[in-house]
Amino acid sequence: MTDPAPTPPPSCPAHREAAALYGPRFQTDPAQLYRELRAEHGPVAPVELPGGVPAWLVLGYRELQLVTSQPQLFGRDSSRWNAWPTVPEDWPLRPMMAPVPSILYAEGAEHRRRSAAVTDALAAVDPYELRTRCEELADRLIDEFAGRGEADLVAEYAQRLPLLVLCWMLGLDDDQTPLLISGMLEMLDGGPTAQRGAQRLLTVMSELVEAKRQRAGADLTSRLLVHPAGLTDEEVMRDLRVVLIACHQPTANWIGNTLRLMLTDDRFAASLSGGRRSIAQALGEALWEDTPTQNFAGRWAVRDTLLGDRQIAEGDLLLLGFAAANTDPAVRPAGGAPAEGNRAYLSFSHGEHRCPFPAQEAAEVIAGTAIEVLLDRLPDLRLAVAEHALVWRPSPWVRALVALPVSFTPGHLVGPAAYS
Repeated sequence: MTDPAPTPPPSCPAHREAAALYGPRFQTDPAQLYRELRAEHGPVAPVELPGGVPAWLVLGYRELQLVTSQPQLFGRDSSRWNAWPTVPEDWPLRPMMAPVPSILYAEGAEHRRRSAAVTDALAAVDPYELRTRCEELADRLIDEFAGRGEADLVAEYAQRLPLLVLCWMLGLDDDQTPLLISGMLEMLDGGPTAQRGAQRLLTVMSELVEAKRQRAGADLTSRLLVHPAGLTDEEVMRDLRVVLIACHQPTANWIGNTLRLMLTDDRFAASLSGGRRSIAQALGEALWEDTPTQNFAGRWAVRDTLLGDRQIAEGDLLLLGFAAANTDPAVRPAGGAPAEGNRAYLSFSHGEHRCPFPAQEAAEVIAGTAIEVLLDRLPDLRLAVAEHALVWRPSPWVRALVALPVSFTPGHLVGPAAYS
């Protein structure tokens, strides 16, 4: 017998009016669900997470900016959540919200201390060295499938390249990549093995910190260990886990979503062979229309307050609806036209907990280089299945394809494998 769904506290949105952020309908077309929620409820809508767990989804662009820039009203510490007494220990989404002492949930001076260390460590990455490393790793991965004439660009490229780059940045060995990918996907998809995946990541990070404490190198981990902020090994381990997830998943899904756009939208067809629309334009449009992190948990109300004409009770969970906010008609061009050249998207969040600027810059270098090298190597790249056959991952957090099968004319090897 399965346990009954938890009963929400009286202060939370009533189930009768809450929309489910899970299931086939949400997985297939979340944008349509966001439009319906906005039409029915306005910029803040009652929603339900798997297991009947209630929350508020912030759909409005301006409301999301307000929530992320008012920590005195909407805190980052998830221990405030009024639903914790009803959330089962084995709830699949628990790893994404459990109050742990990391940069993710720190507030005030503690957050500033830890954020400064991470930002400084990321800023020390040489952008030219980063790009060179990306090109080398991209060629290595493409060499593995270039001779076949077919590939899955999600599993074989978009998921692997950013993680290989991050392993290099953190000082990890390449052979730990499969373990890290499986752990992250288990945790983010919110399935029955989510907590196992979360623990796997912590184990790898703990081993890494111990190794770098013994033998430092020119890497992100070593820089954090000697930063003037004086982080403990436990703090470095937990913050590295946050950096790894926060940098890898959005970047990998940004690559995959941009490639899907370029392979399915006639406006970008010429770009595949160096034509009229740039890769930078496609990357920007993907952030507006299919942003990799579609929802994020989140913020918790510090006290009773009002947001978007909704009464928010102390301890209520507010999900940051980046995807919905980026398509808010109040800030988008009339007629739904693409927001070309506009970088005001909220894909990297907003406020003091936004993605650090050095991390944003690194993500753009990785994603741009990944697509440039791929299209240079395989200029006749084409989708191998009908567009409607593409399947999206069943996650309330990310917008990402399960697979992106493509075909192309088999190419020559250019990496080290060509000479082996």
